[in-house]
Amino acid sequence: MTISPVDFASLLCSRLCHDLLSPVGALNNGLELLNDETDPEMRARCLELLNESARVSANKLKFFRLAFGAAGGFGERVDVREARQAVEGLLGDNKRLQLQWLIEEPELPKAAVKVLLNLALIAGDTLVRGGTVTIGVEESAETTEIVLRAEGPRLVLDPELRTTLTDGANGAAITPRAAAAFLVNTIAAEAGGSVMVSDAVDGTLLFGAALPNR
Repeated sequence: MTISPVDFASLLCSRLCHDLLSPVGALNNGLELLNDETDPEMRARCLELLNESARVSANKLKFFRLAFGAAGGFGERVDVREARQAVEGLLGDNKRLQLQWLIEEPELPKAAVKVLLNLALIAGDTLVRGGTVTIGVEESAETTEIVLRAEGPRLVLDPELRTTLTDGANGAAITPRAAAAFLVNTIAAEAGGSVMVSDAVDGTLLFGAALPNR
């Protein structure tokens, strides 16, 4: 099954709206409470909630700009610090998640960064009770290899995401939930690379991608 550019754009928009609905809704609710509240302590609490919701919204937008967008302002290679800040902003909003960053390269190909970010999004979602996401990259003259390890007390990877990561659409309809997985598979396929997902063993799940450097 081939997904048209319009359909895929719709999937990404649906995913963006889903993830931004909660913090933006909290901003709206906080503003309504602030308008009606006269108690100084409660108003201060409302302002704290507004600041938190604004920060979460900004972090998600920065992440999605680099993970899903055209990444304007970047060339064919992206400063790894930008990728790290995006992942830290996304995962840091969940107090139960920790990040271990094992990447030493100062910059990476744009395609590799997009794959890394989208795999980080998926890996974080699998840790339903919290845990640690470890990210490593090794770049050679021929290939950029990306590995993510999700470790936690409970791992849940939707079968649709697993299938989409490794096989793409493969004749099935893609839901907004699998938009990131489809993007990873498409980028890897267009580059002549591959994507791997392990079985969950002893609270650990591995994601990997290999992208040839052209």
